[in-house]
Amino acid sequence: MIIGGLFAIVLTSSGWPVVQERFFSPEAFQTSFPEVARGFWLDIKMFMVIEVAVLILGLVVALVRTSHNAALFPIRALAAVYCDVFRGVPVVILIYLFGFGIPALELSGVPKDPILLAGIALTLAYSAYVAEVYRAGIGSIHQTQTDAALAVGLTKVQAMRYVVLPQAIRRVRPPILNDFISLQKDVALVSILGILEAFKIAQIETNRDFNYTPLIAAALLYLLVTIPMARILDHITAKGEINS
Repeated sequence: MIIGGLFAIVLTSSGWPVVQERFFSPEAFQTSFPEVARGFWLDIKMFMVIEVAVLILGLVVALVRTSHNAALFPIRALAAVYCDVFRGVPVVILIYLFGFGIPALELSGVPKDPILLAGIALTLAYSAYVAEVYRAGIGSIHQTQTDAALAVGLTKVQAMRYVVLPQAIRRVRPPILNDFISLQKDVALVSILGILEAFKIAQIETNRDFNYTPLIAAALLYLLVTIPMARILDHITAKGEINS
C-alpha cells in the first residue's frame, strides 16, 4: 500500500512527464540497450575471473593469518597489513592508483592493459574482505574438531584440509556471496579508466542528448544478476538456519 501510494504521488506529479521522457524513454531504451548489453558482457567476464582469483587469494591470506607457526610470524604480520590496507582504501582510489599509476612508472615488462590493472585492483581489494570472512569461519570451528582429527592420525595440514575448512566454508557462504554481490556492482568502477563496459557506454549514450534512459538500461542489467544472487543468498542463509 505504501509503495502504491508512492507510485501514485510520482505519476501524478507535475514533473513526471519530463522525468518519464528523460529517464524512461522507450525509444532511447531501444536504441541504447544493444550497446549497453554488449558492454555488460565485459562486466560479466571480468566479474567471473576476479571472483575465482578472490576466492583463491582470500583463502591463502586467511590460512596465513590463522597459522600458529612461530616461523611464519613475519608473513602473518604482512598478511595483516595487507588486509588493513586494502580494506581501508576505497576501491575507486585503488583503481585510480593501479590504472594510472602503474603505467606512469614506465617499467619494462609490467602490464599496462587497463582491464588487467583494474582487475588486479578489484582482486586485491575484495581478497582482503573475503580473507577476513574466511578467517572468521575458521575461527568459529571449535578446537576439539582439530584435536579429534589429530587423535585419529591426521596431520595438522590434513586436519585443516579435511575437517576445519569444509565446515568453515559452509558457514561463511552467505557473507562471501554478499561480497560478490558488491563486487558485481563495483566492476562498473573500471569505467573511470575509460574501459567501455556497461556503465561507461551508458554514460556516452546519455551525453549525446542528455537522456538518462541508457543508465536505467544499465541498472536493469545489473539487477538481472544481483537479484538472483540475492535470492540464492537468502536460500543459503535460510537453509543454514534450518540445519543449525
